[in-house]
Amino acid sequence: MKPFSYSNPKLDEVTVSTKSVFEGKIISLQIDTVKLPDGGSASREIVRHPGAVAVLAIHGGKIILVDQYRQAMGRCELEIPAGKLEKGEDPLEAAKRELQEETGYTCQNIRLLHSFYTSPGFADELIHLYVAEGLEGGKAVPDEDEFLELYELTFEETQEAVATGRISDAKTIMAVYAWKLQRMTGAFQL
Repeated sequence: MKPFSYSNPKLDEVTVSTKSVFEGKIISLQIDTVKLPDGGSASREIVRHPGAVAVLAIHGGKIILVDQYRQAMGRCELEIPAGKLEKGEDPLEAAKRELQEETGYTCQNIRLLHSFYTSPGFADELIHLYVAEGLEGGKAVPDEDEFLELYELTFEETQEAVATGRISDAKTIMAVYAWKLQRMTGAFQL
């Protein structure tokens, strides 16, 4: 499931060659040589990622978040439940899986809110953001190398966490603003 594809002949770059630099468990890195619209050439460093899902889940007027240490940031981060897609996995099923694994919650209804690229200047990671409704508690079963603490914050607490930087990752901020929009306008059901 990919968002709308768009091409503009005045701006499109044509890939001339691709060199694989790194193949990891989650990502790979390649360097593409491209032909520019003016006939010149350039190198583009591209991170390939299998894609991910994230879940905006509100229960009893509170957003469901997990606190997790993030090595790249060197600190803990409050985030909505999320995780990478397994090869060939349906994003909807992955969203249900991640919600249950990380929080213990299951949901009666879940639907796609939006899909977005995290950093299109150098990565192809596409996150599918879902809204989960009709939550029922259960036991979290995180991956064996995943250590999480569950948090349920009110709308006001969430706004403060964004303002102070306790929540600073894009997918969670997008979810928080979607929640804010919904509260202000009723634009969609939670």
